[in-house]
Amino acid sequence: MSNQINRRKFVAHTAATAAGVLIGNRLKGMSRSAEAATRPPDKYDIMKETMKYRKIDAHAHIYFTDDSPGTQLDFGERLGIEKQVISRYLSIFPGTPEQFRKYNDLTIKAIKKYPDHLLGGFVLNPEYRKESLEEIKRCMDAGMIGPGELYYQEKINNPLYFPIIEKLIDLKMIIFSHAECQLGVGGYRMKKYNGYKAPNTSIPEDFVDIAKRYPEGVFQYAHIGGGGDWEYECKLFRDHPNIYVDTSGSNNAENMIDFAVGHLGEDRLFFASDNCYYQSVGKILASNLTEVQKRKVFFENYNNLLRKGGRNVD
Repeated sequence: MSNQINRRKFVAHTAATAAGVLIGNRLKGMSRSAEAATRPPDKYDIMKETMKYRKIDAHAHIYFTDDSPGTQLDFGERLGIEKQVISRYLSIFPGTPEQFRKYNDLTIKAIKKYPDHLLGGFVLNPEYRKESLEEIKRCMDAGMIGPGELYYQEKINNPLYFPIIEKLIDLKMIIFSHAECQLGVGGYRMKKYNGYKAPNTSIPEDFVDIAKRYPEGVFQYAHIGGGGDWEYECKLFRDHPNIYVDTSGSNNAENMIDFAVGHLGEDRLFFASDNCYYQSVGKILASNLTEVQKRKVFFENYNNLLRKGGRNVD
């Protein structure tokens, strides 16, 4: 009987042993993976995350309804929104002085009743220059912080707006206007608005035009989450540092906030809802922004600009 090692058997046994080790390790790894897959995820307390940030909502509205501003205040309390900048946008035409005074009276009444929660924005119509300038003073004396969402009456770069904008610049107020950037078939941006859009709707190019004319002005472009071409808006505004965007709107496209910060910088976004409250908080929380960046967007960016006019939140 020979004690010599048979080379073929040795190789076969070694290969089998190695294969067994590899398979065993693989099965062990698969077992760990399966265990990880079935293990409950680490607990994420979304309300705790929501409430840890101070917030100013830079774009909200009230209405001529019995539940307003109660509904807005309820959302604000539940989501930790410290202040809401409210206005009643001038949705009627022609937008006479009597009409915009009535809308502003609604806002004045609300901010007087709830001064700890609401900041007021006024509306006007530049077609009535004298009355609009007088209304700015009246609303400022009543404690408003600047214009609310200026609407369809005229484009923001219409020369009729020039004396209004110059007054707002003198008062160190943020110049806030509605705007749209319509998408067409297949996601391509439409060069012309269709018949469903008011002819005086401000578009991104209008903002660039007025921002170049008044580089000392601070312009707030409304609701990049409003359903328009937010990528185009952010790309167009990149080289115009006096245009800020608010994040409001019900659309929560993935990467919107990260894209905006990537193109505009972390200092040029304002948290806002346009009364789409939970969507607007969620899109900031779901972004890849750092803690510092989230604090800036939620509160500090807007408050720092209010501070220039002495209207900041303590």
